Amino acid sequence: MNSDPEIPKRGGGWSALRQQLAACPPAKLLALLKDLHDASPENRDFLRARFAGAGEEGTALEECRRKIVDQFFPRRGFGRAKLAEARKVIRAYSKATGNVAGTIELLLTYVENGTKYTCEYGDIDEPFYNSMESAAAEMEKLVLREGRKCYGPLHERISRVAQNADQIGWGYGDSMAAWAERMEEALGDE
Repeated sequence: MNSDPEIPKRGGGWSALRQQLAACPPAKLLALLKDLHDASPENRDFLRARFAGAGEEGTALEECRRKIVDQFFPRRGFGRAKLAEARKVIRAYSKATGNVAGTIELLLTYVENGTKYTCEYGDIDEPFYNSMESAAAEMEKLVLREGRKCYGPLHERISRVAQNADQIGWGYGDSMAAWAERMEEALGDE
């Protein structure tokens, strides 16, 4: 890491840091951003998503989708269903971009792949299904806020998740059916 005496390492809070950053020459700010970029994969992903230019938003979204799918169905080997890792990708993307449609896409990708995972590998456990239901509820809230225009392209995928979850235990099948039904009643074709 670049040790720059003009930027405090701790203390002073955001407003003190903000004043110092505002006074920094552009070259020092770029060096700081590079240090942050190199410090961790999470920082790298955040910066790439935040500063994606025209035409690059899809690339950042697709990278995030791939990371979520890899938690369940990696290109090689068996998925470990690291739910916290997948949810962290969604939160980081949402925070970095503020892109509601992209966040909805990632949440649905998470629920789709979690459902597919349990169909393929068998019954999991209650915390697994609670996480799927929580992501579905978060997605539902966003979709309802965005309205019909957002729901239309997702309708078939949501219905497919409910169908695939039908025979899954822990109340998950019922929960997914109710989830799909609520959105259809609120936003489906009249």
